[in-house]
Amino acid sequence: MTEDKPKLNLFDFTMIMVSFVIGMGIFRTPVNVAAASPTPGVFFAAWIAGGLIALCGALTYAEIGSRFPVTGAYYKIFSYAYHPSIAFAVNCIILISNAASLAGVALIGAEYITKVILPGSINSQNIQIIIAIASIILFYGVNLLGLKMSARTQNVLTIIKISLILLLITPLFFVTQQSSAVVSTISPTMFEYIKAFGVGLIAVSFTYGGYQQTINFGEEVKNPAKNIPRGIFMGIFLIIVLYLTINYAYYKIIGFENLKHAEGIAAIMASHVFGSAAGNILSVILFLSVLAYVNVLLMSNPRVMQAMSEEGVLPVTFRKRTIKTNVLLTSLSVFTALCALIVFWAKKFDEILSFTIFLDCFGMVLSAATIFILRKRPAHLDNTGIYKMKFFPLMPVIFILAYIFVAISIFIDKPFTALTGLGILAGFIVLYFIVKGFSKNKIINQ
Repeated sequence: MTEDKPKLNLFDFTMIMVSFVIGMGIFRTPVNVAAASPTPGVFFAAWIAGGLIALCGALTYAEIGSRFPVTGAYYKIFSYAYHPSIAFAVNCIILISNAASLAGVALIGAEYITKVILPGSINSQNIQIIIAIASIILFYGVNLLGLKMSARTQNVLTIIKISLILLLITPLFFVTQQSSAVVSTISPTMFEYIKAFGVGLIAVSFTYGGYQQTINFGEEVKNPAKNIPRGIFMGIFLIIVLYLTINYAYYKIIGFENLKHAEGIAAIMASHVFGSAAGNILSVILFLSVLAYVNVLLMSNPRVMQAMSEEGVLPVTFRKRTIKTNVLLTSLSVFTALCALIVFWAKKFDEILSFTIFLDCFGMVLSAATIFILRKRPAHLDNTGIYKMKFFPLMPVIFILAYIFVAISIFIDKPFTALTGLGILAGFIVLYFIVKGFSKNKIINQ
């Protein structure tokens, strides 16, 4: 008789999905989107488009997760649908991208909390690095206690995060609209509108991204055929409503032109209702929001490394779990170390934004495209209770084209960043064949 392992229920899974998406981005990226947008119409168009793209992606991944409910699915679908070299290369750059995102977000959180505990410190940057690394190590310890403990912690932190967004929306009901700076009367060309929309969509994509990683929990969710699509749909719908509402609040209270160069937009919003002292309170809550993002990435990414180990592209130790808590000790430890190392490199959020999104574009496009293969190969799963999206293939096509557009926008705006990403992808593909060739020769010589 096999022992039943603890599994995630619908609420646990939905909260994890929400935490994948709602990081620190919504408290920072609206500034990037506004700075890129010549008019408020372009600003809101980018956020609405981002929500629709996210919904298309969420429904696509809901079916992928339902048809392919295995732990580490975000790695295994590449290997199953394409070639192990593609799976290895894409997931390596995604791991790097996720680690960089975690490091950048941890640094933003450390910046907020440093102003509270050590205001005016001359060594603030060094202190922020220490706090960011300490946050990562803290939740490394939480994840060592097992999936259920980290999931319970995640539920609490996610509720705090959602409460924070609701708090920032309250100025809409108490404060009249602030005056904005004079808007430029120069009319942009159609190309400039499209370029601005694309650049804005880069930051929007970062803010909406993350939900695709939920398919890594396939075997660890109760009744995955139903709960995976339900959790993803419920979570993304909640996120779209929250994002559109809070951006409207930013626009109305701060003003569009002021938003373009505002610093600490969350603190600005809170001060309108609760006064200047609210900044310190808000900074503490924002720091807790960061901890939720750190925790959820530490939960997910080791499972990708486990899947890569099961495919033979990482050593066996990466899939070994502890006996007592069923934790992927090596995978968790290595990913934590990678995040801590990148903290020293990711000095500013803006420096890593385009880089992480360009890397993510490869994973998004290729993973979403597997739905066309999954619909044919395991066709026998149809009419067995699995989730099947409506309006197929419109949903995945919209999603794929959107991320191709984002990648092109990054290439036009920051060609060096794009070329660096392409070089890293090609390097990992070459590394795969080198490692495989070395392993094959070693077996022959034995």
